[in-house]
Amino acid sequence: MRAADKSIEPSLKDHLLADFRIAPITDVEKAMLVFAEKATVSCATIGESDLEPLRAHDLDDKAIHDLVQVVAYFNYVNRIADALGVELEEGYKAG
Repeated sequence: MRAADKSIEPSLKDHLLADFRIAPITDVEKAMLVFAEKATVSCATIGESDLEPLRAHDLDDKAIHDLVQVVAYFNYVNRIADALGVELEEGYKAG
């Protein structure tokens, strides 16, 4: 894809940032992102009903555990970076 075409067809990243629920990803990926969002925003309210969509996509306890570990790790690292005022390296800045 040429650089000029990017304005015509949004990238997957653009879709995910705009609204992952309508991005062109698999249903299991959407279920995982719904869970990740809840684990980030209101973790204390997660219950068995939040696990059902993951189990419906054949994620077993180990896969769910791994998902929780990844979400928790990224939340932890981002909070540390934000609290310490860590700036992104030049190559990672938006623009």
